[in-house]
Amino acid sequence: MTLLNIQPREYQTAIFETTKKGNSLVVLPTGLGKTLIALLLTIHRLKEHPTQKILFLAPTRPLVEQHYDYFKKHLSELFADLQLFTGEISAETRKKIWQTSEVIFSTPQCIANDLTKCLYKLDNTSLLIIDEAHRCLKNYDYTKVVKYYKSQAQHIRILGLTASPGQEPEKVRQICEHLDIEEIEIRSRDSLDVKSFLQHLEFQKREVEFPKEFIEIKILLKRIYDSKVEKLQKRNLLHEPANKITLLKLQARLASQISSNNFHAMIGMSLTATAIKISHAIELLETQTLSGLNEYFKNLKDQSAQKKSKAVQTLVSSPEFQAADLSLQNLLKNKIEHPKIEELVKVIQEEFKDEKKSKIIIFTQFRETATTIKKRLESIPELKPEVFVGQAKKAGSGLSQKEQKAIIEKFRENTINTLICTSIGEEGLDIPEVSAVIFYEPIPSAIRKIQRAGRTARLAPGKLFILITLNTRDQINYFASNAREKKMYKTLDNIKEQMKKRNMNLDNFKNKS
Repeated sequence: MTLLNIQPREYQTAIFETTKKGNSLVVLPTGLGKTLIALLLTIHRLKEHPTQKILFLAPTRPLVEQHYDYFKKHLSELFADLQLFTGEISAETRKKIWQTSEVIFSTPQCIANDLTKCLYKLDNTSLLIIDEAHRCLKNYDYTKVVKYYKSQAQHIRILGLTASPGQEPEKVRQICEHLDIEEIEIRSRDSLDVKSFLQHLEFQKREVEFPKEFIEIKILLKRIYDSKVEKLQKRNLLHEPANKITLLKLQARLASQISSNNFHAMIGMSLTATAIKISHAIELLETQTLSGLNEYFKNLKDQSAQKKSKAVQTLVSSPEFQAADLSLQNLLKNKIEHPKIEELVKVIQEEFKDEKKSKIIIFTQFRETATTIKKRLESIPELKPEVFVGQAKKAGSGLSQKEQKAIIEKFRENTINTLICTSIGEEGLDIPEVSAVIFYEPIPSAIRKIQRAGRTARLAPGKLFILITLNTRDQINYFASNAREKKMYKTLDNIKEQMKKRNMNLDNFKNKS
């Protein structure tokens, strides 16, 4: 028997049957067994083309290792030679391993580099599996590997896996074009053949008021923001409504126009940079923590003192900034924090009151917020919280992959019972089942919302809490992600229908010929 210790569910078998016929994109919520479908197709392709290889790509090394371990656990030891490619293995060794291995697990960066250097070819690869296929856009290394594969392989078969490809029809089409997708298999938590395998998910919105003292700081910051936006509009540089996205696009456009004699672009860049900085400060104030805003203000004041930028000096010395900073210091002096922190504590205490062995994941956008949350939760006796973030960035804060693995293991063993994650906890990692997921803030992205929510209600009933500050961008983001998720399934259905019609037309043409 090839498959060990696991039995495919009905929907997994149905999806597998589709993947046998042609290049497929499988859209399945986190925790519903995308990897098993990949394993079934691997077995099928190895039997169909016994002298050919399988290449399984995932965007991060921990994720690659997770898939490798899953295959080792559920595949007969003598069935195939499985190999793990990492940057730590020398290029020469990878070249040798490639010749003898049958199933290779790697990041796309590693394979793209090897193919560019002509270390080996993909001509004898009968299946290319792309995990987190929503990344298969533009110049990401996935697209490079896929191009090599399509030009070199004799027996092409591509399998794309994702919890969500996004809601924009153009991007979904691009993913399908890059992967030459012929069939899309979609399932949601509400799909009839999936529903019976999922546990009940209880959802709660927990809303808090935006304090009057915070509104006063926001009014001061908004004055600075509005004045910069107005100047950009008067200079005929900004024609769309001002928001984070339009300002970032404007910044990129102006950066390409900057030259020593283009003062118009230089002034525009300065105004745009200040508007973006203030927009970020307002976001921290509305949705995050006062300590996070304070750290950000400190950073701006340091930049001003070091005279790194004239624009920052002007910003920090403005009466509005000075007044906002003074109000912030008074609030911190009186030990006042964002009301979401105490609402979060209330939610967690309720959970542990109902079930002493609860395991909770809290998702938040920013590392500083995660640290503030941890400090507050450490004062609660039954909690064993830990921050789970990505690898070190420029500031030096972060966790190595070894440290990340150790934290997940402690969470599995219950040495830690509350994990406070940034985006690292969203995508694919083998984090154990949890009793509740808490969004410290709603996020506008449908992809990230689906990935976060998929961490609970798989093997046991689960709860999802979303904390929302009233009359702030929290509310906007909450409605945006819901609308985008609905649009995503509609987009996928439309594209699937278009593919079906195209395939029927091709079949009719072949029959007439």
